[in-house]
Amino acid sequence: MASVSRLGTAALRSSLSFSSISARSASFNAARCYSSAKSQSLKERFAEKLPEELEKVKKLRKEHGSKVIGEVTLDQVYGGARGIKSLVWEGSVLDSEEGIRFRGKTIPECQQVLPKAPGGEEPLPEGLFWLLLTGEVPTEQQVRNLSSEWAARSDVPKFIEELIDRCPSDLHPMAQFSLAVTALEHESVFAKAYAKGINKKEYWQYTFEDSMDLIAKLPTIASKIYRNVFKDGKVAPVQKDKDYGFNLANQLGYGENKDFVDLMRLYLVIHSDHEGGNVSAHTTHLVGSALSSPMLSLAAGLNGLAGPLHGLANQEVLNWLFKMKKTIGNDLSDQAITDYLWSTLNAGQVVPGYGHAVLRKTDPRYVSQREFAQRKLPDDPMFKLVSQVYKIAPKVLTEHGKTKNPYPNVDAHSGVLLQYYGLTEASYYTVLFGVSRALGVLPQLIIDRAFGAPIERPKSFSTAAYAKLVGAKL
Repeated sequence: MASVSRLGTAALRSSLSFSSISARSASFNAARCYSSAKSQSLKERFAEKLPEELEKVKKLRKEHGSKVIGEVTLDQVYGGARGIKSLVWEGSVLDSEEGIRFRGKTIPECQQVLPKAPGGEEPLPEGLFWLLLTGEVPTEQQVRNLSSEWAARSDVPKFIEELIDRCPSDLHPMAQFSLAVTALEHESVFAKAYAKGINKKEYWQYTFEDSMDLIAKLPTIASKIYRNVFKDGKVAPVQKDKDYGFNLANQLGYGENKDFVDLMRLYLVIHSDHEGGNVSAHTTHLVGSALSSPMLSLAAGLNGLAGPLHGLANQEVLNWLFKMKKTIGNDLSDQAITDYLWSTLNAGQVVPGYGHAVLRKTDPRYVSQREFAQRKLPDDPMFKLVSQVYKIAPKVLTEHGKTKNPYPNVDAHSGVLLQYYGLTEASYYTVLFGVSRALGVLPQLIIDRAFGAPIERPKSFSTAAYAKLVGAKL
């Protein structure tokens, strides 16, 4: 089967017009039965909604463009731009008390309304991607079609496989992941089209095609890294009649466990998007604003996600839990947990997985994982340990007084679930996070290009200049 990228390149050689890429897409979809007469494709639906959405933004800026929406303090400037209102991110908004909402819908609401796989309990990532891009809940048929389209686009170029095979096994999985995604730039239809010259109004079309290709290939790339580093190097082929979460679980080697497959679906949904100010989301948006391809933009975001203050946190949580388990043994009493928490804090360390830059309550993503564990593994010793920490830690952290949010975030739970099902290699967990995060940041990249978002270029000052601005003498 020819890959989408090869078909895209052929189309670009013949024509770079809006009509030609639409025709190419329509032909490609029809040939593989992606859509039916009764069901619009994702690209068709986004294109149909776009004029109305552009008009909304145009009207908003025309009528309210000069209004002040906030102020910036010197503390915010030196504190990592925390809380400064300066980014547009359509997919999700994070409220300090309510948690994340995807296009206005909470995680429980998404679990309820987004389509599920036959026999599955958790929402399909395909449905969330559709929601993030269009603001609409897709039908089951639309989600099935999207599953089929991603499966059909999933072929990974041979040179990417060889590149991963040549990586030393001790090169961190996230470095290998970023390397492979960067190398996919070779397949970018956006980069090829831009080099030949296209109208700005067509940018989103090529960004969409690249994003779809990229998302489709990520499970195979991520699984090859996992199987190379930790297993036998053999990766199962994508099953073209299955959904995205199943294929990721199956290619990792856990497809026979239905509960793990459902966990992957949930994991991909809840880790996908957390508004635009976090490092991986903002970096993808920033690099994309320079009109770098989705491949280069996502790779930049992945490099940010790899940091210990971002995506690596779930690995640190698990290491901390194992150390606790080794110290307290089977004593899960309130006193034993309390003493260990204080020993961590008194050593000048943080309690990993607790606290959040924005949230001031238990992270709903944590809650969804906890509820999954309560249904599927209520007697697991590590889950019992996590539950006890959840019971005790907020009290200890409140008494400690140096944590604005004493409640757990998503990282406090995910590693325990993966461990239970046998995926014990904690250094790999951030790669899974990266696959999920692509589902959240790439819809916004498509929207950015559709809305004609400019290159991001905030103003910076030296410390001396800031001192002068506030009337201080250094």
